[in-house]
Amino acid sequence: MLLGAHLSIAGGMHHALVSASEYGLGTVAVFVRNQRQWKGPPLSEQTVAIFRRTRRRLGISPVVAHASYLLNLAGGEPVRSRSIAAMRDDLDRCGRLGIEYLVFHPGSHEDRAAGAAWVAEALNRVIDACPHRRPKILLETPAGAGRCLGGTFEELADILSRLAQPQRFGVCLDTCHVFAAGYDLRTPPAYRATMRAFDEALGLGKLLAIHLNDSLGPLGSHVDRHTHIGRGAIGRRGFANLVADPALAEVPMILETPKGADARGRDWDRLNADTIRRLARAHAKTTERD
Repeated sequence: MLLGAHLSIAGGMHHALVSASEYGLGTVAVFVRNQRQWKGPPLSEQTVAIFRRTRRRLGISPVVAHASYLLNLAGGEPVRSRSIAAMRDDLDRCGRLGIEYLVFHPGSHEDRAAGAAWVAEALNRVIDACPHRRPKILLETPAGAGRCLGGTFEELADILSRLAQPQRFGVCLDTCHVFAAGYDLRTPPAYRATMRAFDEALGLGKLLAIHLNDSLGPLGSHVDRHTHIGRGAIGRRGFANLVADPALAEVPMILETPKGADARGRDWDRLNADTIRRLARAHAKTTERD
């Protein structure tokens, strides 16, 4: 199991790598700039050098970046043009930093077919303009509310089918989002059915990252509300199914659970990571007995 968390870059990009190491994590997710602004300050050569040097020293791999929350590649103007420019900047930063994956939300449009075409056309423009060959763009599974695109695996497949360089793209599965979209994970049969649906629509080879979040909303609620592992509607059994799946052993699993501390002052990132590790150990013991 390749476990990580989305961690802060406050004080310097490399701080997220150091924090991941202190938590005992093998992978990490970061923002490459302020996610709530269209533009960020230039990425300095010193920042790049320190990040790459720190990463080599700590052995954190892969690194997953998340694009700005402002992006909507299917939106009207000027939002769409600004989204394309911002995503080009995010991808360029990933390339300079040596980051493997850039995750983004597909966006929203009143017409799903037209929206899928708009997103794909924008992604083709973004990847064509990218001078770096390493970073891949991952479409994140949404909760499927309203006009959000990609609420089903088939809708994500529709976008991917329109891309000129499909090898540069993949999918990031968010457990809270897919559960809210109606894909059950709670029992072994339900989990297998969900992963079979993913494989049939997209192919498991396209699953390159997972966001681990329990869900405050019930199955099919389309409510995007994350909570701590085992404390929501998915429950520990659902996450046990994930960590027990040998097909996901090399896929980075990134905690995106709420930050802060519990009533006893314990760090939630550490608590959530420990919960996932206990589920993995329990599975390993069961396998050994079998």
